Amino acid sequence: MEGFVDFTNRCQGRDQLFRATQYTCMLLSYLIENKADKKKLVMKLKQLESSMSSGRKMFRLGNTVHALVAARRSAELPDVVPRLCLTASHLSRALYFACDAVLWLRSVGLRPNIDKPKWHSWATKCYYCSLLMNLARDWYEISWRLEQAALEEQTKNSLWQERGKELNCVKSDGLHSFLCQLFQILKRNPPLLLDLVKNLSDLPGPLDTLGIYKTSPGVIGFCGLLSSLVGILTLASPHLKLKQ
Repeated sequence: MEGFVDFTNRCQGRDQLFRATQYTCMLLSYLIENKADKKKLVMKLKQLESSMSSGRKMFRLGNTVHALVAARRSAELPDVVPRLCLTASHLSRALYFACDAVLWLRSVGLRPNIDKPKWHSWATKCYYCSLLMNLARDWYEISWRLEQAALEEQTKNSLWQERGKELNCVKSDGLHSFLCQLFQILKRNPPLLLDLVKNLSDLPGPLDTLGIYKTSPGVIGFCGLLSSLVGILTLASPHLKLKQ
């Protein structure tokens, strides 16, 4: 089982590269689609985008098992909120990968009678649920650190004063104080910042597909590319990945 998980971890790197290419093609085709002399290039970009999407489905065939293993591990976390959020996220992602595998079977012609819109809708809903659980976990981490910062401010006032201008803004009231504290927390915790950026960047796609908030392919392409670059960065530098 551990060997299989290691294999799927390596596949995740390939998936992120394919994903970055896919969303780059989407963004570029959106930016030049209205130029008359670029129609052939737009067509090629959309074909490459489609090929990258199909390739990603093939690389993700084993990720259902990987997500279930991750759910089992997260179910053993000591803190209740991260345990619930991460377990629900991994289980939702496992269902997403299962639906994605069904769509792959249809795309390669093994099961041509599969109802593509229905399975695509289910896959998107599972993916959206997983993102919401990840964002809930991120907000829990931020809230916990905000509480710690407030406690430190009350018990170590002299220390706050000595640290100068950077932290003086924390003492102000209202929204400005909250934003300053949030900025300082994310600045001191790169893994949390990157995880938050990645999850927020992944939201426009399912929001658009489900009709919750319609947006343009350009926005989806840009956000998808940003999310993919963060994913590649955290795979290349594991210390920047938020602990699961």
